[in-house]
Amino acid sequence: MSIQSLRFSLKALIPALALVTASPAMAQFAKPEDAVKYRQSAFVLMGAHMGRLAAVVKGETPYNRDEVVRNAAVIGTLSSLPWQAFPAGTESGKTPGKNDALPVIWTENAKFKSAADRMQAAVAELNTAAQSGNPENLKKALGATSQTCKACHDDFRKK
Repeated sequence: MSIQSLRFSLKALIPALALVTASPAMAQFAKPEDAVKYRQSAFVLMGAHMGRLAAVVKGETPYNRDEVVRNAAVIGTLSSLPWQAFPAGTESGKTPGKNDALPVIWTENAKFKSAADRMQAAVAELNTAAQSGNPENLKKALGATSQTCKACHDDFRKK
């Protein structure tokens, strides 16, 4: 690899590393609606990758260990992102546009954080199951992860 291509690669990598390594407590959003869009985007992407794994578990897509591991890893990364985007002032009715977050997120924040922690623990198990190469392990872990998603939707999202 030439020095010039290495410099280009590093220049391209630095913004990505800054995004990935940014501390959730330091995350700043210019406007409340930016936080809403950020968290919604993370959830949409997580759902897309969960759907890819669900298709494998249901037999709609052939099992490919590399793809399973890749999708689980993306979910793992995404699962840490949305929580920083629930600062005060981003509740429904306080931000323009579609926002399905219930006020209980802010009034019972410890309960919300606990649900987020359970989801992230389930996603860690999902990644372990994906690495195992065992479709049955994947099915079980995906089901458990999906249940944590559903629990948050039930408790913290408008129907």
